[in-house]
Amino acid sequence: MSYKRIDRNEIEEMDRVYRLNLMNSISGYKSANLIGTEENGFSNLAIFSSVTHLGSNPPLLGMINRPNTVERHSLDNLRKTGVYTINHIFEGITENAHYTSAKFDKAESEFDHCVIEKEYIGDFPAPFVKESPVKLGMRLVEEIPIKSNGTILIVGEIEIAEIAERLITESGQLDLNQGKVVAISGLNRYHQVAQIAHYPYARKEELPSFQR
Repeated sequence: MSYKRIDRNEIEEMDRVYRLNLMNSISGYKSANLIGTEENGFSNLAIFSSVTHLGSNPPLLGMINRPNTVERHSLDNLRKTGVYTINHIFEGITENAHYTSAKFDKAESEFDHCVIEKEYIGDFPAPFVKESPVKLGMRLVEEIPIKSNGTILIVGEIEIAEIAERLITESGQLDLNQGKVVAISGLNRYHQVAQIAHYPYARKEELPSFQR
């Protein structure tokens, strides 16, 4: 296998779009989610590829919001209301979900323009994606500014979860294959999720006899 070596100076000197694409895909596959918010009757839906697990007790998830140098409707709404939803993207809506990243006005709902069905669960005030196999109602816990590039880590706690029953295994893990949940690489590539192995909890005394 041949490799291309790139140093820090070369990264700085790259064409802006080339560097943007390379740096956005270099971290590997990322989660694919739609973030739902609503404020004063105006609903918003935006694609995010930065949702990550932060802890189980309390159940915390984080996501990165880009620098607030232009209008960020999702950020504005969740700051004002303190709530938002996280909805897994699945194979049937990748194109619809992708186009929620277009620059709509705040009064224009991506649910409507991108033809994604909206629903409300119980008395939770933020909108969910009806067909998503994993839907999470989140409450904002804190914002952590990342000074080096102006992004913001949004930390939220799961208040309500609605999960397709076929995804939940006996151990409590989710079989995302059953929900046809997708992953993202870069800015615009969507991938099927395929499980290739399932290993037990790793213990030193049970280390397999690995072969080089």
